[in-house]
Amino acid sequence: MKKELHIFFTCLMFYTRIPCPKNINHDPDYLNKATRYFPFIGWIVGSVSFLAFSLFSLFLSTETAVILGMIASILTTGAFHEDGFADVCDGFGGGWTKEKILMIMKDSAIGAYGAIGLVLLFLLKFKLLSESILIYQTDIPVSVFQIYLLFISAHSLSRLAAISIVFTHQYSRDDASSKSKPIAKNYSWKEVFGSFFFGLIPVFALSYFNYKILLALIPVFLTRYYLARYFQKWIDGYTGDCLGATQQVCEVIYYLSILFVWKFI
Repeated sequence: MKKELHIFFTCLMFYTRIPCPKNINHDPDYLNKATRYFPFIGWIVGSVSFLAFSLFSLFLSTETAVILGMIASILTTGAFHEDGFADVCDGFGGGWTKEKILMIMKDSAIGAYGAIGLVLLFLLKFKLLSESILIYQTDIPVSVFQIYLLFISAHSLSRLAAISIVFTHQYSRDDASSKSKPIAKNYSWKEVFGSFFFGLIPVFALSYFNYKILLALIPVFLTRYYLARYFQKWIDGYTGDCLGATQQVCEVIYYLSILFVWKFI
């Protein structure tokens, strides 16, 4: 139990800005095992975002509360995944060889592709989440718990889609100093089982109220498949930035899929 707690806190420290015990560090072995809890981090981030949304929706509009909920999630993770998304936009938008793409992604400066990508990403996330909540509140009799499940399922499922690339593809960089490389070294059935368990439970819980929501899994994992294939084609695998981009894109695809299911199916 003590070891599992250490692994969990390693995951929490690596993927969020939430304070952890002082004895926790970026030990490569624990960091590698921490992948089993990555989708569970989505539960935590989604909960923080939902709490912020719920609090501000008491005296502000739904749209404004959604924006503040998004800000809360970004502050919780330190824009960890959004930064990866921007780097991928810059790298694959401006590079035409593996070496050039990896070099651009490693540059801390944000370029035009990254800036444009983030603006469009946030606009889409805001609009889709706002519409989903408004439909949920007006057209479908729901409880607050169901809206809560919407938040955490989006974060957990998108993180599952991202981390599953580690199980099927090779790490692209040869740079041993990379922060993400320890994650890619090896994994066991515990990491696979833990990732899928924590990644899918919120979606299954939400589908209890409407089984058609399970259809949202299809476009999410099709997107994951396409992105992994795209990364493989251009850089012979993935990087930490690629995982962050996959998480962000799959989160948006999930909101879009949920909205489509509620409107048309």
